[in-house]
Amino acid sequence: MTATRTESPASRPSKGRGGRPLRFVRESVSEMRKVLWPSRSELVTYSIVVIVFVVIMTALVAGLDIGFAKLVLMAFG
Repeated sequence: MTATRTESPASRPSKGRGGRPLRFVRESVSEMRKVLWPSRSELVTYSIVVIVFVVIMTALVAGLDIGFAKLVLMAFG
């Protein structure tokens, strides 16, 4: 014999939508308090790493773009 639910979802009392945004904000603040925030020096280090990576990738993509543009001009010139 299998167990069945005695209460169907339709028979539950529905809560109004008025409390949902407030509950969301309260739960969000609660979760943000659990976050382990980086120190100032870690933040600076991570920021520098990201900026250097973006500069390198931008230079790589720009170099490839210029190289392919010259190839296309040579081929169809």
